[in-house]
Order: sequence, then structure tokens, then C-alpha cells
Amino acid sequence: MRNALILGLALLSLTSAAVAREKQTTRPASAALEGLWTGASFTELERPDELKALVLTPEQAHAWETKLKPSGGVNVGSDEIGQATSEFPETGSGLLRVRGEIRSSIIIEPSDGKLPFTKAAKADLGIEPRRRRGYDNVEARPQDERCLASDTAGAPSIPTADANVLQILEAPGHVVILAERYHDARIVRLGQPRDPRSPPSWLGDSTGKWEGDVLVIETSNYRPGLTKGGDSLIVSPLTTVIERFRRTSPTEIHYEFKVTDPYLYTQPIRGEYVFGPTTALFEYACHEGNYSIVNILTAARLGRQTAPEATPPAAPTP
Repeated sequence: MRNALILGLALLSLTSAAVAREKQTTRPASAALEGLWTGASFTELERPDELKALVLTPEQAHAWETKLKPSGGVNVGSDEIGQATSEFPETGSGLLRVRGEIRSSIIIEPSDGKLPFTKAAKADLGIEPRRRRGYDNVEARPQDERCLASDTAGAPSIPTADANVLQILEAPGHVVILAERYHDARIVRLGQPRDPRSPPSWLGDSTGKWEGDVLVIETSNYRPGLTKGGDSLIVSPLTTVIERFRRTSPTEIHYEFKVTDPYLYTQPIRGEYVFGPTTALFEYACHEGNYSIVNILTAARLGRQTAPEATPPAAPTP
């Protein structure tokens, strides 16, 4: 009798676990995320110094959008070499709108809209004290200069000045986030714990679950060292990112994220924006890592050479 009771309880436990996992891997039909999306806007990850409030008035937004329109919506500042007029930004038609509010930054916490780097992180990143990036070898250069690790495919997904299109694909037990930039694909396993055997990677290791109509993704296990995670955000092996995707209308996905890293940041970072639909995913040919990196390192070495000594002119030949 006792053995039968124990067996019954064990079967009940297994059944309950199976039902719970089924709920985590099955979404409501109205919550479908599949499709081509873009989060492009004039709004940056961090709040520009000129804008003090998270939510702007229509007058403030119009003034800022007018300022950025000559450069295609990119806040380039001083532009002596004309980059803003020679490139093709993909920043939408204006500032980010979330729940009817005009936003000055994707970051909503900290309240100043800035990344709260620790003193140690600032030193490692060459922020304080200020120093130039290294030119001694290829790995000393930033990853986007080497065409590595897309800002939009990774966690958190951060829009950039161009190539903001991503495709979300859903399959039994998985969600795939494919970025136009570098064609990176982040594979999210649903209803499964993180596999401790998974090697660290540029995009981290992502597991997810459905909480009603919200897809919740947790990402950790980033590669050793400091990795650019989008715009000026950095991730490390100590970073954990929680993302939440919710389909709010046929033409919108609300996206929010929380980044925690006790070494890099003095407090967790929270941000949000919205994805809108788009129509095409283009081939992205990143040339920088193919030949520009050679020119960059060569020019740095030439710049370190001492100027040749002046040589007197040769005596005229009689």
C-alpha cells in the first residue's frame, strides 16, 4: 500500500512538472512574435546631456528631431569629415514613443539615463583615467570594428545607427532571434535550465519561458573579458540579462530588459522600447573586418614612427 502511494505521488510530481514545462513552452496564439521587426528611432541607449528628462514634451521632441534630421537622426556631434552625410543611417522617422510618451533614452533606470559604470569598469574601459584604445593587435580593437557580435541579436538587443532589422522565428521548444547585422542568430531554449556544459560565447547562453503572453529570456555565460553589448553598454562573464517581449498589437512588440553586473555597474540597468514591423532582411556585408582593420593598424604603426631627419640637398653636379 505504501509503495503504491509513493509511486502515485511520484507520477503526480512528474505530471505536474510536465504540465509546468508545457506552459513555459506554449504561448497564447495572440502573443506570436514571429516576423521581421525593427527598433530604429532617433533615441539612443543613453540620454544626451542636452536632454534632462526621460519624457519629452512635443516641443522639446520637435526641436531635438529637427537638430538630428540633417544627419539622418544620428547624434554625431562635430562632424568635420562628413561621415553623417556620406553614410545611410536607419533610425526611423523620429524619437522613440512608448505608451504614448516621447522618450529621450532607452534607459529608464538609472533615472539620469546614463550607464552607471563602477570605478573599476571605467579604468578597464579607458574612461577614467582617459586613454585611447590599443592598436597593438586585432583583438585590441572594438568588436564592431571587427564585425563581431551584433548589437541587435545579443542580449539586450540595442538598436544602432543602421542594420536594425531582426527576424524572430518560433519552433517547438525554441525561439531564434536573427539579426541583419553580421547575420548573428541567438537560439533561445524554452522551458529548460541553462546547460552548465555550454561554452561561454559572444552572445551568451539564453533560456526562456512564457509567462502568459510575455516571453521572458534570461541570458548569461558571456565570453571572458569585456564585450560590447550594444551602443556603449558592456557585458562580462558576471552579467545577467533578463528580457521581456510582449506583443501589444498587430504592429508592435513591447521590449524591456534588465542588466545586472556587480563588477561593471553600480546598480541594475533597466530599459525599454518598441519594435515595429518592417518588410525585408537584407544581406549585410561588413567590410571593416576584411581590409579596413589592416589599414587602421598600419596607420597606427606609421604614426608611431619618428619623423625622418632632414637631409641636405645634394651638391649640384658640374
